[in-house]
Amino acid sequence: MTERYRPLQLAEHIGSTLGSSSWITIDQPRIDQFAHCTLDDQWIHVDTERAAKESPFGGTVAHGYLTLALLAPTTMEVMTQRVAMSSGLNYGLDKVRFLAPVRAGKRVRNHLRLLAVDDKGGGRVLATIENTIEIEGEDKPALIATTLAMLME
Repeated sequence: MTERYRPLQLAEHIGSTLGSSSWITIDQPRIDQFAHCTLDDQWIHVDTERAAKESPFGGTVAHGYLTLALLAPTTMEVMTQRVAMSSGLNYGLDKVRFLAPVRAGKRVRNHLRLLAVDDKGGGRVLATIENTIEIEGEDKPALIATTLAMLME
């Protein structure tokens, strides 16, 4: 079992890797559902036949924002394993870079590295985390994002 830290103890681990999430499959039904929810039904995401013929990726790809949306659940998965907190809230994004497309059927996971810890008082700690969404079997990550999470003791 991995050691769990209280939020303020994280300050001792700045620069360290907090862990990696489980793999998540980005299949066509997930892409289609995201397209439906966001009204973004561009053919490169949802038209499998056209994408197979015309896309430079050989098929459909996930929306960048679908990949970005996976930061919340994957971050919470890792943080609840590593931090003894009563709750954690998304506080914002400082920087996001989309580096490689995620082709339908691929699996992704999030690697978290702690960049900063700021004691906000009252048992609240603002953690700055570098998230790297890895695509299984590929050298280039899908995205790298710096996120802020408010952790409560």
